[in-house]
Amino acid sequence: MAKPASDTVFVGSIPKLYDTLLVPLIFQPYADDLAKRLSSRRLERVLEVAAGTGVVTRAMASTLPERVSITATDLNQPMLDYAAAIGTSRPVEWRQADALQLPFADQSFDAVVCQFGAMFFPDKVKAFAQARRVLRPAGVFLFNVWDRIDYNDFADVVTAGLQDMFPSDPPLFLRRTPHGYFDAASIRSDLANAGFAKPAEISTVAARSRAASPRVPAEAFCRGTPLLNEITARDPSRLEEAVDVAGRAIAARFGDGPVEGRVQAIVVSVER
Repeated sequence: MAKPASDTVFVGSIPKLYDTLLVPLIFQPYADDLAKRLSSRRLERVLEVAAGTGVVTRAMASTLPERVSITATDLNQPMLDYAAAIGTSRPVEWRQADALQLPFADQSFDAVVCQFGAMFFPDKVKAFAQARRVLRPAGVFLFNVWDRIDYNDFADVVTAGLQDMFPSDPPLFLRRTPHGYFDAASIRSDLANAGFAKPAEISTVAARSRAASPRVPAEAFCRGTPLLNEITARDPSRLEEAVDVAGRAIAARFGDGPVEGRVQAIVVSVER
């Protein structure tokens, strides 16, 4: 499925809402998981790509020894600006960079980390090859991606609700991009084509997503992701209606009070 350019645009109000709503809703447990996986390795330099608003950066800064240097990059400067403004428990280097053309020397990092960014890469093989290029021998490329949308309740319900609202041209960003790269065979193939000769370890990590009300995930997805761009491209005057529709759809499935749903991701680890 072709991806419009708006799928990778994280500007305007998106960075703040992404961090304040989506991070506690679905991202934090997986950030902690990646940081914990790294903590058992001998590291000197870590590179993060597609760092977003820095949820994994903050987890790594708190979990990894202070002697481990962390460089956090993202294509979208507004996301990096927001991450840098929040800050970390110790100094890290923030740098704008394209994952498809990393501005770093060959074999200069012990680990390359990416949380929920690989799905957005327009050329995954090229991005993975860049990760391999900057890794030292036996270095690890560690990343996660969302599992299929059927296993991620709030995203699935929001997508279905907006399909009813825009039946002739439904906004399918969540299904198409965040939840569009989950097939293990495809991931292994892309890694092999990028030059990774060792087998990848791929595991499924399930968690629970909780919010105080149905309105929270509705706002998070409709205003805090590029789904916002799709909704406003169809009719900017209907954004508030879209949030209401999404909220009602979540309430119909999970109730009007505090809500809880499934989230599921795939974690990939492969050595150079």
